[in-house]
Amino acid sequence: MAKTPSGSIRVGVRELRGNLTRYLREASQGASILVTSQDTIIAEIRAPAPSTPARRQPGALRGQIRIAEDFDTFPDAMLDAMER
Repeated sequence: MAKTPSGSIRVGVRELRGNLTRYLREASQGASILVTSQDTIIAEIRAPAPSTPARRQPGALRGQIRIAEDFDTFPDAMLDAMER
């Protein structure tokens, strides 16, 4: 196990297998575990990103949506068809 300059933990596959619970606990607490095989990073273990939906921004589309002038007028043919 070695810490990288970015604060991640580098660990070999054999070390990971032997201490899986420990590394999963560290990942759940915010650590990033870089799994290596022959000094090549093959995987990264970290806690999932929070699943909170983005908050709506009122007015974010202001000026980008246009409503046609005849939006609320009903075509006569459609009115006739509905009255039958």
